[in-house]
Amino acid sequence: MAGNLTQAEARERAALLSVEDYRVRIDLTGGPDTFRSTTTVRFGCAEPGAATFIELADAVVHEVLLNGAALDTAVQGGRIALPGLAARNELRVVADCRYSRTGEGLHRFTDPVDDRVYVYSQFATADAQRVFACFDQPDLKARLELTVDAPAGWEVASNTPGATAAERPAGAATWHFPASEPLPTYAMALVAGPYHRVRDSYRAEDGRTIPLRLLCRASLAEHLDADVLFDITKRGFDFFHGVFGTPYPFGKYDQVFAPEFNVGAMENAGCVTVSEKYVFRSRATAALRERRAETLLHEMAHMWFGDLVTMRWWDDLWLNESFATYAGLLAQTEATEWTGAWTTFANLRKAEAYRQDQLPSTHPIAADIPDIAATEVNFDGITYLKGAAVLKQLAAYVGRGNFLAAVAHYVRRHAWGNTTLPDLLAALEETSGRDLAAWSKEWLETSGVNTLRADWRFDASGRVVSCALVQEGTGERPVLRAHRMAIGLYDRGPAGVVRRRRIELDVTGERTEVPELVGEARPDLLLLNDDDLTYAKVRLDDRSLRTVLGAIGEIRDPLAAAQAWTIAWDMTRDAELPARAYVRLVAAHLGSVTDATLAQTLVDQARKALHDFASPQWRATGLEALADAAHTALTAAEPGSDLQLVHLQALLGTAASPAHLTALREILDGVRTVPGLAVDVDLRWALLRRLVVCGAAGPAEIDAERRRDPSAAGERNAVACLAALPEADAKSAAWQRIVSGELPNSLLRATLEGFAEPDHRRLLEPFAAPYFAEVGRMWAEAPGGTAQRFAREAFPSGAVAERTVAAADAFLAAADVPAALRRLVLEARDEVARAIRARRCDEGGEG
Repeated sequence: MAGNLTQAEARERAALLSVEDYRVRIDLTGGPDTFRSTTTVRFGCAEPGAATFIELADAVVHEVLLNGAALDTAVQGGRIALPGLAARNELRVVADCRYSRTGEGLHRFTDPVDDRVYVYSQFATADAQRVFACFDQPDLKARLELTVDAPAGWEVASNTPGATAAERPAGAATWHFPASEPLPTYAMALVAGPYHRVRDSYRAEDGRTIPLRLLCRASLAEHLDADVLFDITKRGFDFFHGVFGTPYPFGKYDQVFAPEFNVGAMENAGCVTVSEKYVFRSRATAALRERRAETLLHEMAHMWFGDLVTMRWWDDLWLNESFATYAGLLAQTEATEWTGAWTTFANLRKAEAYRQDQLPSTHPIAADIPDIAATEVNFDGITYLKGAAVLKQLAAYVGRGNFLAAVAHYVRRHAWGNTTLPDLLAALEETSGRDLAAWSKEWLETSGVNTLRADWRFDASGRVVSCALVQEGTGERPVLRAHRMAIGLYDRGPAGVVRRRRIELDVTGERTEVPELVGEARPDLLLLNDDDLTYAKVRLDDRSLRTVLGAIGEIRDPLAAAQAWTIAWDMTRDAELPARAYVRLVAAHLGSVTDATLAQTLVDQARKALHDFASPQWRATGLEALADAAHTALTAAEPGSDLQLVHLQALLGTAASPAHLTALREILDGVRTVPGLAVDVDLRWALLRRLVVCGAAGPAEIDAERRRDPSAAGERNAVACLAALPEADAKSAAWQRIVSGELPNSLLRATLEGFAEPDHRRLLEPFAAPYFAEVGRMWAEAPGGTAQRFAREAFPSGAVAERTVAAADAFLAAADVPAALRRLVLEARDEVARAIRARRCDEGGEG
């Protein structure tokens, strides 16, 4: 984030201005630090004589001409003052802007393999102003006509097709891109460098041929699985053309795999940028492949829902992100091989929504966003994941046909414009005939998660004589919502735990009677929110909990099993189930889990339970149990299967005993082979990393592995390994690098990851005080993404003690803590307080 525009300022400027177009020229043929940016913007003013401002950040301005008259070139707080506007204006700004090394604005990367240079833009939420002078807010959409001077041999891409390139003297070329359709500044794009390119095309139903391209660094070309990526892309186009009822709005579709990318992907119109983690140098797990497909389809949905129709201000960020998440999952389920995407969502992604919604910083899905800084920390589990869950429920509430018809109507009605929440609700009310004001107030305009329990009675024969569902809210003013949900009755028998009966009903208020269950035999498992129709936490009665703890691996329906695992994990986080009980549950049933994504999720959660929630005195016992379970499952897994790779990774996260570490060493050295398992470059790093963490390998081996793998990924892995050495000096050296402000974003991320290794909690305790001493300075001096990463990932969350909570409280008591930083520290403090409660629960557990 370059500037901190407020909502009030944006509203005032949008009422004053109408922006026609930007004509931007970027010269990339200079040195490695800066580039020349020349902008001509034409715009109207509703009140001639009024004044406003345009943004330009981190630049040296050489010329500002407004309607031919020279203005002061001084930039105050990233803003250039524009006095005395005419009814129609033309502004020209010439400046030298800085390349980024932290993923914002125009990021510049040099590949260590071949010294080739790559640049790409990242403009969301307010970083277009780092590259050209602009009115950097989403409701001042405008056309972009881009000209780029670049070294000869480079490929240059932007939002529009039809670029022309003309050779220039001295080894350069000029690329010109025709004007785009009206776009928000955050969706404009510039990509340049000697990218490897793969081409294909998609034949749309309306007869158009849409050019498709994949771009990645030349040194990654051999790893780009273009056939798979194009197949996902074409299936997505097939699905979304049907859902939106509107042809794809842009002339081509590029997907650029960008180095050192800060997020999963970005929906630049017609030119999506994607993290390089999705170019698999080594064999990828099923979870990572599924997540890649979800990411690609999520960004494609944004072409309609975000780029064609854009939110007016960031308080409707959910209109973009919740819907793109929902639509991407729908496309995955119905148009690709990942037909179980909703099960993965229930199992993994929804848990993050529940976690976020229980933090003191929780907020409504349709949040109040006073300024850009507040937006930056709202790209969270509520905006993306709770919103998607609620949209899924809304589709069930109004009927899927009505829901999709409303979406298509909304897109057609508001094409190339900006919208707010009432615009979407109006379309939904028109197609469904329902009044959604109450639904919106309950689900979109309030925060917190409800908890559902069963209150039932039985006669002497075990038959149900009464049953009601009890709903609880959270906080001082709890909100009780209307839920459309299902109840499943499951019995345990020779065929496993199988559903006997399912009923679907509306749950409203504090208590909802369920007369349909009267007379039923008591099931072994009464599962509320069966099929995951609503967004709510569920608690089990005693008998159902015993069934889950003793026979969760026998639940035959994958979605029901996912629900049971989610309940067990949520009870662990809420200090209602001892952490050791959850770890034992995972260890006992890991071998029965056939879904590789679920298996990976369970091991990750069990590790967190061990490190954060379990008594430290029991941790070694728990690690041994998990490692034994992973080793047994690895041995039994089908050679070459996804489960085999997942179980090896589980062992990599839990191995600590001499026997387990010896097994890893033998695999790394080639002494032991595992049938079907290729020890490729990334697996070698993972094996070495665990040995380093446990003190079984050191700097010499890290250096040797770095020489084997001289790539950018190899550099990141080496940096992470050095920071993960179990020595006080190594942690101190890593800390100094972290706070220096000199690391590019990818190496900062790697250093933080190795530094904060969960197994090294005691080594990290001395850094609690330095964190609170440094976080304010880092927030003030570092770019937005870097500052947020430090605030989140360097927080001493491993120091699970009251003194950490007290230190956070003392920091938060200061009056000058920026609101966004306050939120991040408050969230981290809450997680420590939760861990303290969970440890107390675990210390009361047996054995």
